[in-house]
Amino acid sequence: MVNDILADAEGHMKGAIKALEEHLATIRTGRANPALVEKMVVEYYGQPTPLYQMATISVPEPMQLMIKPFDKGSLKAIEKAIQNSELKLTPNSDGIVIRLNIPALTTERRRELVKIVHQKIEEGKISVRNIRRNAMDDLKEYEKEKMISEDEREDGEDRVQKLTDAFIQQVEQVGKHKEEEVMSV
Repeated sequence: MVNDILADAEGHMKGAIKALEEHLATIRTGRANPALVEKMVVEYYGQPTPLYQMATISVPEPMQLMIKPFDKGSLKAIEKAIQNSELKLTPNSDGIVIRLNIPALTTERRRELVKIVHQKIEEGKISVRNIRRNAMDDLKEYEKEKMISEDEREDGEDRVQKLTDAFIQQVEQVGKHKEEEVMSV
C-alpha cells in the first residue's frame, strides 16, 4: 500500500520536473533554439495546432530559426501566431519559408527572463508540494480505513518527505542551469 503511494507520487513528481523542463525550454537564451517556437499554437483551419505538427523548424545560423511549413497555405497563419506571441520577434517570409532572426539579449532582458525562470521554478516546487500533500492525504486515509497501521503511515510520510526534498532539489538544479544559460553571453 505505502509503496504504491510512493511510486505514484514519484511518477507524478517526475512529470512535474518534465513539465518544468519543457516550460523552461521555451524561454529564449542568446541562441536560436527550435524549442522557442515548436509548441506555439497556430490557428490552422479553425483548429489550434502546435507549430511542430505544421512545419519543420531548423537552425541555419546560431541566431536564426527557419520554419518551413508542410502546407504553404499555412504560412500566413504561422506568421500571425509568431507576431501575436510573447517572443517579440518579427517573422521574415519569402513565401516558402519563414526566417526568425533572434536578436542578442540585453542585460535588462536577461534579468527579466531570469525573473520568469524563477517564477517557473516556484511553480515547479508548488507542483511537487501538491503531489506530496496528496500522498500524505492518501496515507492518512489508508490509516483511517485500517488498511495500514500508524507506524506504516508515519514511515510512509517520512519516505514521501524525503522523496519531496529530492525532487525540490532537482527543480532547483534545473532552474539554476537555465538561469546560467540565460545569463551567459
